[in-house]
Amino acid sequence: MAKAIALLSGGLDSTLAILTALKQGIKVDAVKFVTPFDCSTAQNLAVQHNLLSTAKKHGFAVSISHLDNQFIDMVINPKHGYGQNMNPCIDCRILMLKKVREMMVTRGADFIITGEVLGQRPMSQRKDMLYHIDKEAGATNYVLRPLSAKLMRITFPEAEGMIDRDVLYAINGRTRKPQMALAKEFSLEDYPSPAGGCLLTEPNYAYRLKDLLKYDHKPSLKDISLLKIGRHFRFSPFCKIIVGRDETENNIIESLSADHDRMLIVDGYGSPITLIIGEYDDNALKIAASICARYSDAKNMSGIAVTAVNRDINLRLMVSPAGNELIETLRIELKTEKPVKV
Repeated sequence: MAKAIALLSGGLDSTLAILTALKQGIKVDAVKFVTPFDCSTAQNLAVQHNLLSTAKKHGFAVSISHLDNQFIDMVINPKHGYGQNMNPCIDCRILMLKKVREMMVTRGADFIITGEVLGQRPMSQRKDMLYHIDKEAGATNYVLRPLSAKLMRITFPEAEGMIDRDVLYAINGRTRKPQMALAKEFSLEDYPSPAGGCLLTEPNYAYRLKDLLKYDHKPSLKDISLLKIGRHFRFSPFCKIIVGRDETENNIIESLSADHDRMLIVDGYGSPITLIIGEYDDNALKIAASICARYSDAKNMSGIAVTAVNRDINLRLMVSPAGNELIETLRIELKTEKPVKV
């Protein structure tokens, strides 16, 4: 029995590609890559749960693989540039295919399956670019894209008779109707919408990332993780302030804080956890305390006691809540121009 290693995103297309191979008696090992730029942890866990459920139902194996520092390095320095925001889609695909190519060898698979559809994405899913990605990943002729296979050159598993090209598909373009019809054929009902889970495609997140890279050319995994949550403020090139927006974010900020950071909170009132990171002085600490007060339940008071914690040292600061001008000046946020009324 022929065996394939499949690149599984968790979306409809990659699932259909796997089911198409299974229908022809191919044994499939699927891998889902997790990166620091994926959606929230809760969403990620939900996606992984659905993947495991789908794999169990249809009879294929799935594993989760993490891409951390190597992926961050690629995002900082993409050979093929970015898409509309900070998404290096071509280099991302090359990196993942390289990893899958290695797994193909170590797991004794014969070829690779992906759910890519020709013409679905203008940057990375043109025919010439797909061939280029395969070449860069060292996987030329070994990548089968079942949903668009009839529109592309014959691959190794087709030439070797492992899979019948005649029962593959010729889906092209951005419409989802062929995939939805195919899902119905496979009795696949519970599948996610096509909305992406990559934060690098989101303008606000991309704006925060650009700010981070402007002042730190080698950000840590912690710095990248913090970008997903809270309100962010740039006090100086070497100092940032992050404010939690709810209990979940407060818990995450607390878990990510390091010994040299300082956490601030308004005691006795509903309060965000505010984290000041980098190089800060007394003035920066006072500003961070005023921002913390601004987003607490004590925001309408004139004088507020804010506790700043660093290891086992507590410092108490009396401040007034930050005003709108300070918030607007320091906040790291993509600002859109409001339409002018005429």
